[in-house]
Amino acid sequence: MTDLASPGRSKRPEFRNIHALTDLPSYRLPPAGVVSILHRISGAIMFLLMPFIIWMFDTSISSEISFAKFTNVFAVGVGVVPGWCFKLVALALIWAYLHHFIAGLRHLWMDINHAVSKEFGRSSALVTLGLGSVLTLALGLKLFGVY
Repeated sequence: MTDLASPGRSKRPEFRNIHALTDLPSYRLPPAGVVSILHRISGAIMFLLMPFIIWMFDTSISSEISFAKFTNVFAVGVGVVPGWCFKLVALALIWAYLHHFIAGLRHLWMDINHAVSKEFGRSSALVTLGLGSVLTLALGLKLFGVY
């Protein structure tokens, strides 16, 4: 008889799938998991807002008149959509780009240095979240005209 089937051995724990409604609200994701999910979300935001990015780029460099229209959209708005709404979309793009870029640098650093440990994953994830938030806040304040 093998050791696994011996009656004196304790039963191994059984892991089941988590229930979305009862387990997910109380589940605490580690910082590296949060960065991973936000990396995917930021990539999706940049992909979905690509027409807006192309419009902004095209309008801003076509001519002086189109650049004036471009800046007027952020100040006044278009139709019933106010300018602050466009600024929020631009702020979402700023966050998505910064987070995606910093998280990508984090992954490159981990690949180059073979720094795959639980401690480095946690610390680099916290740096990624903090740096992305601080830079987004600084550029957001500039976008909304605070300085």
